[in-house]
Amino acid sequence: MANSSPTVTIGLDCGTGGARAMVCDLDGRVLATASRDYATTFPRPGWATQSPAEWWQAACGAVREAVERSGVSIGQVAAICADGTSSTLVMLGENGEPLADAILWMDNRASPQARRIEQSGHPALRRSRAGVSAETAIPKILWLRDNDPDLFRQTRWFMELADYIALRLSNRLTLGQNHTINRWFFDPRRGGWPEDFFEAIGLAGITTRFPDHMPILGAPIGLLSAEAAAALGLTTETLVVCGGTDAYVATVGLNTLRPGETALITGTSHLVLPTVDDDVEIAGLFGPHPDCVAPGCFVMEGGQVSSGAVLRWWHDLFQDASPGRIEDMIRAAQTVPLGANGLMALDFWQGNRNPYTDYDLQGAIWGMTLKHSRADITRALLESVCMGTANILGCMERHGVAVRSMTAAGAALRSPFWLQMHADTAGVKLRIPEVGEATAFGAAIAAAVGVGAYGSLQAAADRMVWIKDEISPDPERHAEYRVLMELYLDTYSALQPLMHRMAQRNRSSPQPMPA
Repeated sequence: MANSSPTVTIGLDCGTGGARAMVCDLDGRVLATASRDYATTFPRPGWATQSPAEWWQAACGAVREAVERSGVSIGQVAAICADGTSSTLVMLGENGEPLADAILWMDNRASPQARRIEQSGHPALRRSRAGVSAETAIPKILWLRDNDPDLFRQTRWFMELADYIALRLSNRLTLGQNHTINRWFFDPRRGGWPEDFFEAIGLAGITTRFPDHMPILGAPIGLLSAEAAAALGLTTETLVVCGGTDAYVATVGLNTLRPGETALITGTSHLVLPTVDDDVEIAGLFGPHPDCVAPGCFVMEGGQVSSGAVLRWWHDLFQDASPGRIEDMIRAAQTVPLGANGLMALDFWQGNRNPYTDYDLQGAIWGMTLKHSRADITRALLESVCMGTANILGCMERHGVAVRSMTAAGAALRSPFWLQMHADTAGVKLRIPEVGEATAFGAAIAAAVGVGAYGSLQAAADRMVWIKDEISPDPERHAEYRVLMELYLDTYSALQPLMHRMAQRNRSSPQPMPA
């Protein structure tokens, strides 16, 4: 028997590892969640791909289970909103079917194309003062033109993961403004698409292959199609609402929408996202991106490509010989003193997004001796991620964006030890929200706005988001980490030339293409 709870919305987060559905009421209470995993393939060094069919299958399973767990009737589900990993490029044919696996955000095969785009010096690059990211869609499209011309020619529509899920939900082609502003060089304040820029980099006319319906985050798209309703176990009365880039949607779930507030999104990758009111670029960072979340505000961005992904990689190497949870591995690292008994690591397993924007960098660990244990290396990896975050914050502060507190979300919330390490390394207070899965939660909040329950994302977040705790940095540990930070930066400077040589060697070495 269904209960008589208020009307609900569903936030659907399509992350790197899987789809997560969250059912929320209009006051921000989470009624149920459910998730389904999907696989990532790594066909060549630096490449990463996923199957859109697996996304949809996982999304349907997660939504069905979450609704069943929530106890609400399907008639109470007012709206659904999906976010997705940013810059995961989908190639569709004339009939709207994927022509190949999607090129995942962390795929850095387009590093040469990104450098070529950067060398154009075009004014459209003003929000890429850090450099053009090889993760983003436009370098990937240019890579397809250069290296897979048949697929490039056959592709009728280019879109992001979140747009593809919206298409499967509503049967309507869209390209959400949230990610086109922060990733595709679209600027709503400067005429929209920079057509002369695309022409200059060899993609003249490419915007004819972008869907022309470009809703903002939280805008309604249309009702669930009959096919989607059947697959999800919902009704065709449920509204589909536009989502966007996962981390930017999470800023809604953390209510960091006012200038002076900053989100720290943790997971497979890390992102630091301050909301600001000035249109001032900072070398080493992306942005400021206008109106991509809250109208009238800008979002700066500093990110790490591989943070939680490094820990997952390290954990999985031992899974056959020593099964256990990542949490157990982190718990063992708590017994290791600060500094990991003389180990230093760089968190560049898939390159560096900020502040170097260099996808020819690779991960590194040095200082190892026969005395070191698995726990020592785990501690060094944990510290490397924290120092990568602190490096981004230092870049911000040197250019006038001083961050004194961050509201945290994501996988790191499962480890108070790692959260404290983040605070100690950066010297910044962390605010802990009631709902830590801020990405799916932000999508559910956006769905509430789309269905008209609130007049704006800010109004909805003010009502639905709550902070439950704070973590302050320890001054003594922060002083020790400042010394380690110098070693981290010196390690980067010393190894960068060698890493570039290795990346060039990998690109020039012939490797068989996947079947």
